[in-house]
Amino acid sequence: MSKDLKPKHRLGQVPKTGVRKGILWTLMLALAGGGAWAAYRYTGTTTVEVAVAKVRKGEFVISVKTRGEVRSSNSVILTAPQMPEQKITKLAESGKPVRKGEVVFEFDAAQQEQYLLERTTSVRTVDSEIVQMKASHKITDEMDAMNLMTSQYNVERAKLEASKAEVVSEIEGAKSRLDVGVRQGELGQVNTTIGSHEISQTADLDRLEQKKDKTVRDLDRAKGYLSKMQVVAPIDGIVNILPNFRASGSWGSSPPPFKEGDRAWTGAAIAEIPDLTAMRVELKLDEVDRGKLQIGQKVRVRVDAVPEKELTAELDWISPIAAIAWRGMGLTEKTFPARATLKNLDPRLRPGMSASVEILIESEPNVLMIPVRASFVNKGKPAVYIQRGAQFLIHPIEVGKRNENDIVVKSGLKVGDQVTLESPQEAAKRAKKL
Repeated sequence: MSKDLKPKHRLGQVPKTGVRKGILWTLMLALAGGGAWAAYRYTGTTTVEVAVAKVRKGEFVISVKTRGEVRSSNSVILTAPQMPEQKITKLAESGKPVRKGEVVFEFDAAQQEQYLLERTTSVRTVDSEIVQMKASHKITDEMDAMNLMTSQYNVERAKLEASKAEVVSEIEGAKSRLDVGVRQGELGQVNTTIGSHEISQTADLDRLEQKKDKTVRDLDRAKGYLSKMQVVAPIDGIVNILPNFRASGSWGSSPPPFKEGDRAWTGAAIAEIPDLTAMRVELKLDEVDRGKLQIGQKVRVRVDAVPEKELTAELDWISPIAAIAWRGMGLTEKTFPARATLKNLDPRLRPGMSASVEILIESEPNVLMIPVRASFVNKGKPAVYIQRGAQFLIHPIEVGKRNENDIVVKSGLKVGDQVTLESPQEAAKRAKKL
């Protein structure tokens, strides 16, 4: 081979014309693909799903919704009586039905029985002291009567001797007159002694009578304590054992309920017996709702434990003063306590059950309604998108009152019409972005 002849390209090297052709074909394919996508994007048909709702006829209600708790209207709290050493030896089971007159809880009576025995003995002892005192006084009175009679006799005899002064010597007459004075002095002393004895005897008897009164009062108190050892149910109902606030428990936990062996104190609330024939719902109203409500409004109640039954009630009390609840970290919650008495009851109802409550402010039966989301403003007037086949057309309507969920339709629609819950254009844009 001649050295002047050279190869057109080196081994492994791609000719420049080939590179150019590859790049050109790549650009052409990209442009074709982009055009196809654009054609699909802007000229293709996309299925759009729009949420719709039917125009319906029913009861339109403006109400306030809240939560509440079922309570007994005639709940009876059983407290510990006023007496010392109140140790609980018997306690009814919480949640157990009781009849009127049945024992709910009982205290240890051993110490009070001993106290009663001591007071009974004291009364008998004082009675014996009074009998003995009166016998002693009787002896003293008899001795005083004898002394008085003797002194009176001596005075009379001395006077008789003195009357003989005219027929006896002058000396004997003087002696007789002097003896009369002595005898009269003795009589006066006897009368003074008798008066002193009477005062002393009266004081002694008064002292013993006062002592007896005290021992009788102690005896009656002991009998009263024993009569209070058993606390019975005043009405038929369900026993609810209350917390013992003086019992030690784990930090941050609620105090445990009373149990047998616990020591109570005077006035301690140990058990509650709710009357299940009269029930109410206790509510907490928000401040913004307080001004909308008034006494006598109807209430619908759904108890969580009895969800299939709707109960009716009447709002009969709203607190004029707000209650402040501390939520911690400096946060507070202000609510207005209220109460609604249930008109119809269910045997499954129990105090403490939670309930959803709807207080009816205003209601209008048999009216056309649509969801609030279906209405919008078109050219300054209320309108809806109404479905006609596969199309959605703007349709003007006349509306009335509204609540959180529904709007009353006065004209422009009929029952069964399909209205959208959103703008069809917005739904289409959202579908194309997917």
